[in-house]
Amino acid sequence: MRVGLVGGGVIAGLILEHLARGELGDFEVCALAGRSASSRGKPLAAQYGVPFVTGLAQLLAQRPDVVVEAASHDAVREFAAPLLERGIAVIVLSGGALCDDALRSQLERLAAERRAPLYVPSGGIGGLDALKAVCAAGADEVEIAVTKPPAAWQGIPYVERLGIDLDRLRGATTLFDGSARAGVPHFPANVNIAAVLSLAGVGFDRTRLKVVADPALKFNTHYISVRGRTGTISIKFESVPSPDNPKTALLACYSALAALKAFGSPVRYGT
Repeated sequence: MRVGLVGGGVIAGLILEHLARGELGDFEVCALAGRSASSRGKPLAAQYGVPFVTGLAQLLAQRPDVVVEAASHDAVREFAAPLLERGIAVIVLSGGALCDDALRSQLERLAAERRAPLYVPSGGIGGLDALKAVCAAGADEVEIAVTKPPAAWQGIPYVERLGIDLDRLRGATTLFDGSARAGVPHFPANVNIAAVLSLAGVGFDRTRLKVVADPALKFNTHYISVRGRTGTISIKFESVPSPDNPKTALLACYSALAALKAFGSPVRYGT
């Protein structure tokens, strides 16, 4: 199976590393797509002997069977629909882009019409099987608190507009508290897990999102609470940040790897 990668960050590097070690079975990376010739993905592609391309046309020329998007919301908007339209499966890591109802509807329609799978992995959280079961019976409440060290929230325009000095925090500070619909767009690289939770559960409007910067934390710590007819579920995740990108949990990186393995397997445990 020919795999295309969009994005040259830690997730692409992890996939390439495991492929090079022969741990992903019958897969080969046919291309790594970056935004420009100066993309950080270019040396990564050269390191593993993979063609580096820019833009949709060059990626399509490499004839991928499945494309892993691990770049940004903009990359989802640029690549996902044209790929699905051509019958090419897409694994989306920047799930927050699907907060856009029009885009999500378009991608879901194309996936159904072209029989091209659209797969959004769980990323830096889990428990989505249980969430789906609760929703099937009737969910009353779904909440997620995304809590990370201050460094993870640096350089985000929304946070800068709040006027909070992240370097001088003395305690846990709430950056956002409201619906996932309102909150996800403010943090395009940090709360994709809230989008995945919303998509798997009761939707963006009914999922409550709290975003917190806490200087006492060493790990990205997320709390999920689900309440419904079947009972109550409370889950805590303490995820090691990626050493190359504190905005991303290491679990999210391996979630992409697990998604690729599952995609090529005829057997699946869990939904």
